[in-house]
Amino acid sequence: MRSGAAGAGFAGCRDVPTRAGAERAERAVTVVLASRFDITPEAVLAVAWKGEPVAVEAAALGRVAASRAAFMRYLDEDPDASVYGVNQGQGEMVGRTLDEDDRRRLARLKPLAAAVAFGEPYPHRVTRAMVLARFANLLGGHGMATPRLVEELVGMLNRGPIPCVPRQGQGGPGEILVLYTLFAGLSQRIQLQAGERGALINGAPASAAVLADAALGAERRVEVAEQVLALAIVAFKAPLEHYDTVLGELLGGEHDRRAFSRLAALLDGAAERGEARPHQAPVSYRIVPHVLAQTHAAIGFARGLAAQSLSAVTHNPVWLAPDEAHPRGRCLSTGGYHNAVAAPAIDGIAGAWADLCLICLRLCAGLMNGRVSGFPDFLLAGRGAGETDGHGAVGYLPMAISGFLEEARAAATRTFIPAADASVFGQDDVSTPAFLAWSKCAAAGRSLDSALAVLAVAASQALHLLDRERVPDRLADLLSLVRSRVPPVHADRVLGPEMQRLADDLGAHAFSDDRVGRGVPG
Repeated sequence: MRSGAAGAGFAGCRDVPTRAGAERAERAVTVVLASRFDITPEAVLAVAWKGEPVAVEAAALGRVAASRAAFMRYLDEDPDASVYGVNQGQGEMVGRTLDEDDRRRLARLKPLAAAVAFGEPYPHRVTRAMVLARFANLLGGHGMATPRLVEELVGMLNRGPIPCVPRQGQGGPGEILVLYTLFAGLSQRIQLQAGERGALINGAPASAAVLADAALGAERRVEVAEQVLALAIVAFKAPLEHYDTVLGELLGGEHDRRAFSRLAALLDGAAERGEARPHQAPVSYRIVPHVLAQTHAAIGFARGLAAQSLSAVTHNPVWLAPDEAHPRGRCLSTGGYHNAVAAPAIDGIAGAWADLCLICLRLCAGLMNGRVSGFPDFLLAGRGAGETDGHGAVGYLPMAISGFLEEARAAATRTFIPAADASVFGQDDVSTPAFLAWSKCAAAGRSLDSALAVLAVAASQALHLLDRERVPDRLADLLSLVRSRVPPVHADRVLGPEMQRLADDLGAHAFSDDRVGRGVPG
């Protein structure tokens, strides 16, 4: 368990310094892109979170060049060629065929006008992931880009700058409000050619990026949840039979087996450190591995869809190279810029966080209720009837979790496709929900960090009160962290700020691989 600063993944808005990016680019390249299928969650972790440099294989650049040449021949040779945003108008001008002067004027138009969103920015790891995901349309030649544009994107990741992109105010169709902001600076540094403006601002790389980010962060946050829940199980002296791995095998699901196995490993040695109660624990304690299995299932679902989305061709219009049936090639208008799977998958993670907040509340209340735990009510010791001070009181801890639970539940509501027509024109009549879902999931995750911190303090207090200071080896570091932030309570004191620091530490673990957001410029 690592200790870290609060909000490690939510750095303030600043461009990434070029010098630091150049220093990193001098290191050995760890991610080489030969095709769009090399853009994976693992690549996001390496490039976007850890700040590793990238390179595009020469053969891939050759395919980009060949596809671009074929596309230009298609425009010149096919009298029926009509390509949105190239020789056909866009937006309110969609029905207009452009003459040569209009085509040149449109090609030179910078993607600036839709950079209207503002507010709290995405973490830099997320914006780096957006740039990385941008390669998917280009490496297969479907985005009609030149090799030079591909190399410019490589330069953004390896040398910077990576602009700030607001995560608020994202109510537009597709991803133009995000991508205009992300690539405005690049478009001002170079002269765009026909079709390259669309290659930057069309498709769905940003939805793929936020989906991958939610899954990667969740994989790390659930590790913290498992440890805190295991610590509470030990403190409560719940019978270990509830967590026997054979139960996961009997359930038969991949995620059930994983949840039982990981929890059993954390509890290994608990039997030697204290006598378990002779009867079954309350429902909340017995279903811990089952709720964790649900969480693993939600994360696995999101990660699988992230892998699909990161490598997907989502361009509009999409260029298809010549083949036997279409010797000149063809362009198809699409809705690929609307990632319909991202928001439901992210919502699933947020819902899992809300359910785990409820489990935290019930486990904490069980520790406090003497009729359930067999411990002194409210984990009080040494107080007589009617005494209200002089000894440490932690009986109010469940109330704090109740507040965080309701915040998590509010954040974990279903993210529907926005129905409002945000456009003054008829083309742009549906907005994308992925960005709303990411923000809500992040909020639910922070609520879970807080609920886990409170439960950890309750478990620590129970262990201290009953003079059971030894815990399984894999929980020792967690208990040490809890005690360093919130020492055992012997006399009443204000616990809120102490628990906030602990929650910050627990939350930082979810982003412990985020070297960009943790202060290493990316």
